[in-house]
Amino acid sequence: MELRQLQTFVTITQTESFSRAAEVLGYTQSALTVQIRLLENELGVKLFDRMGKRVYLTAPGRQFLGHANQIIRDIKCAREFAKSEEELCSPLHVGTLESLCFSKLPQILNSFRSSHPRVPVKVTASTPNQLIDMMERNQLDLIYILDRPRYNDNWNKVMEVREPIVFVASPSCGLGGNRVISLEEIMDEPFFLTEKNENYRRELDCFLESQGMVLTPFLEISNTEFIIRMIRKNRGISYLPLFAVQEYVKRGELAVLDVADFRLAMYQQVIYNRNKWLTKEMDAFIRITANHSGTGSICGGNDI
Repeated sequence: MELRQLQTFVTITQTESFSRAAEVLGYTQSALTVQIRLLENELGVKLFDRMGKRVYLTAPGRQFLGHANQIIRDIKCAREFAKSEEELCSPLHVGTLESLCFSKLPQILNSFRSSHPRVPVKVTASTPNQLIDMMERNQLDLIYILDRPRYNDNWNKVMEVREPIVFVASPSCGLGGNRVISLEEIMDEPFFLTEKNENYRRELDCFLESQGMVLTPFLEISNTEFIIRMIRKNRGISYLPLFAVQEYVKRGELAVLDVADFRLAMYQQVIYNRNKWLTKEMDAFIRITANHSGTGSICGGNDI
């Protein structure tokens, strides 16, 4: 029994496909088939049922999965122990949102690079649901997202920090200042918003629907920096995380609107798959992210 056979077995269970597992591992599909056949012959059991293009674990396969994951974790632990005195240098793949890429990640990566210059970091930006799917398929080491609190027994959530979402506009629109305004006052203004059905935009639409209101934005785009640029130069309103706009607010280029009876917060969260070994590179990134996100400590598992 070889380690690569166990890794192949686990990757197939995560992707539910020999072809997708081959892409993840960089093998040919025929090579994966041979590895699994050899493993099944050695164990004397059938590990997968093949139904069309998808594969499913047999009962013995489900039992063996726990043993395979434990063996892989133990081997990784032994390797980490052997390298404990060495400088961190293993690759790190982080999944995050575009808004966090612009507003939070640069400072985090600058600190990370200063402490661990030999670690090659890859960043993938996508939506929360797509990032979670990639994490569960072992295509990402961890994810750093902004969303409502997300939980799953298969995850370790190691950071959760509250982040207000605010209405912002150019100071020239005349809606800022210390006065409280109603939702009705701003509904006729041109809105520049992130795409529908994604995290804080979804929550805004749900709230408006509960009030019998429908919002048709002037512009929808996933790029928050473009939205900020547009409302700084034009009359209009957006709805964005406070961290994304606070520097512009301090400089007087944007104004936060005090909208009556409407308060919504999302949460910065760092999550990784419970079956994934927590490498030193992942642990270092988590701790630096926690420090930059307003908390000096990290959470254990799902105990938020």
